[in-house]
Amino acid sequence: MNSCFLNFINKSHLGQNRRNLFIMYLALSCMIVFAACTGHNGKDKTGLQDAKSESESTAEREAKLPISRNMLAGAQLDTVHYEKVAGVFTVSGKVTVDDSKLIQVFPTLTGYATQIKVQLGDFVQKGQLLAVVHSGEIASYENQLSDARSNLLVAQKHLKVEKDLKSSQLATDRDVTDAQSEVSKAQAAIIQVENLFQIYRKGSGSTYEILAPISGYIIQKNINNGMAITSDNNQSLFTISEINDVWVVANIFETDIPKVKEGYKADITSISYPDSVFHGTIDKVYNFLDPVSKTMQARIKIENNHGLLKPEMFASVKIHYPGKDSLIAIPSSAIIFDNNTHYVLVRGGGDSLSVREVLPTTSEGNMTYIQTGLHAGEAVVTKDQLLLYNALLQ
Repeated sequence: MNSCFLNFINKSHLGQNRRNLFIMYLALSCMIVFAACTGHNGKDKTGLQDAKSESESTAEREAKLPISRNMLAGAQLDTVHYEKVAGVFTVSGKVTVDDSKLIQVFPTLTGYATQIKVQLGDFVQKGQLLAVVHSGEIASYENQLSDARSNLLVAQKHLKVEKDLKSSQLATDRDVTDAQSEVSKAQAAIIQVENLFQIYRKGSGSTYEILAPISGYIIQKNINNGMAITSDNNQSLFTISEINDVWVVANIFETDIPKVKEGYKADITSISYPDSVFHGTIDKVYNFLDPVSKTMQARIKIENNHGLLKPEMFASVKIHYPGKDSLIAIPSSAIIFDNNTHYVLVRGGGDSLSVREVLPTTSEGNMTYIQTGLHAGEAVVTKDQLLLYNALLQ
């Protein structure tokens, strides 16, 4: 075809310049037609690739090459299942001491305080000296002990005399028995006073010591140097509490009462430690309403091994309760977030894995609820999923 056009040009009466321009025009036209045809074919091929890529990005991208068994060996799988979506609501609360780990220390004898060894907020060990009290009653018991010891010496001498007389047949068995009875009475009187001194923790002179009955913190102190003390006082001198376990008392409004039961989990935060979350369990629900606040109280037991939570501290309480609706649930560790999209790795038959786009709705604890993208019974990767994900996309 090109040769025919060239013969036509050569035979024509066109000038040399016009002939050259016509040849250039003809060549350019052929190039444009050829490029258009070629572009049409390339467009079809590229269009198929784009459609395929779009399908993989929005649905499921299957692994083109099997993952090695060594890579799969370290992967941890979890079965997709339906689970009730947990609900949560927030109320206010207050940190209190565990009553079972609190002891009040009362005076045992009348007197006046001479030494105070601890202050409010101090941590004390069991048996540690808290205060020293001078007491007239201790002085009286000391006199009784002194008299009992003197009586014992007299009774022992009298018993010895009676035994000597008995050996000389100048005393009867009854006389020896009576003397032995007097010795026993004197010994019993000494033991009684000594036992009282152990109970009252007698100190030096006419004083007795107040010791800590348990290890814990001094959370109340109602004694000062020189203060008069009476044994019939109904106010404790010290209150000691262990705070390795504490209670948080939450105030529940009437609308939330059906959502609260013993055994439900709760998360506690405080103003002092806003970035720390303390986990506990409701162990007591007080089934009556406060007439003033119109709230019901629920008690939450919290481990407080580091002593961060203090009695009377304000707390924000999130209470978790089981919901009514069920959704697909998977461990939150299975979620891969890439390019503003959430994915999971789904185990197929043999050694195949697929990258599946999912739509999460909410997360509670270590579980994430999925609205679309997964079916119950499928297995998702929850460990080393990022390593496998990158390997699949290479």
